Amino acid sequence: MFKRITLRQRSNWTSAFLMVLPFMALYVLFFLYPAFRLFNLSFYEAPLIGGEPTFVGLENYRRLFDDFFFFKSVRNTFYFVLLSVIPNTLVGLMFAVMVVRLRRFKAPVLAAFFLPYMLPVSVVTLIWQWLLNTRFGVVQDFIQLFGGDPISFFSSPTWGMPAVAFITVWWTVGFNMLLFIAGLQGINKEYYEAASLDGATGLQIFRHITWPLLWPITALVLTLQLILQLRIFDQVYLLTGGGPFNSTLVTLQYVYRVAFQSFDGGYSSTIAVALFIIVLIASFGQIWVLRTSRRS
Repeated sequence: MFKRITLRQRSNWTSAFLMVLPFMALYVLFFLYPAFRLFNLSFYEAPLIGGEPTFVGLENYRRLFDDFFFFKSVRNTFYFVLLSVIPNTLVGLMFAVMVVRLRRFKAPVLAAFFLPYMLPVSVVTLIWQWLLNTRFGVVQDFIQLFGGDPISFFSSPTWGMPAVAFITVWWTVGFNMLLFIAGLQGINKEYYEAASLDGATGLQIFRHITWPLLWPITALVLTLQLILQLRIFDQVYLLTGGGPFNSTLVTLQYVYRVAFQSFDGGYSSTIAVALFIIVLIASFGQIWVLRTSRRS
């Protein structure tokens, strides 16, 4: 039998609906509707300046499979992900373990590591452009001190992407540290005391206690980093502009180039849809791999 809905329950549901309604309205207006328009625009030839949109069906997607620069941007994006996601996670974990073990000055040390994450990307890029400048950069002085020649990091096809990845790790590792510190502080201290009484070494304690109990945090950090770094744009745009010779051209920057330099709204929407699918597949793939490795 169906239960009769009381007047009080109906009032509670109405109140809950009214409280959620503003968020849902903003979510639909600023996320779902633009996403739908983007997907719809990918089936049109739509110049951003002048001209009316013309329906072309799947022509933009056929064009995508023949686009050399699209596939190059995808390869560059995954190269950047390889250089940044795992190092960012490992460095964050290493620094978190070190900070947690401090008995004094823990707060200032943590603040020093987290401070770069609070800086806007424009400030971060200006700092490193100054540090890596070939004429007066501090880093170049150290390179010459050990007998090396000055390296033009942002103008080199070899060093451009590693330099951007290193700067990204320096900039964002503080957030990962906080997540790992929260996980470390949630581990029961009795596990460590029992292991110490049994004569376990520090490496054994980390391998058999700390690492398994931190695995959910590690999976979270890896997933967040993968999604964020697949959408890399700001650092590349400000530091290298996608050069030299498109060696640091990433997918989101290619969307910007097609949309706002070639003024091709339809094809740029197609690239954006393709990027969304890539992020979705990569994210679910990583989650599946992490769950499988966790069970094994």
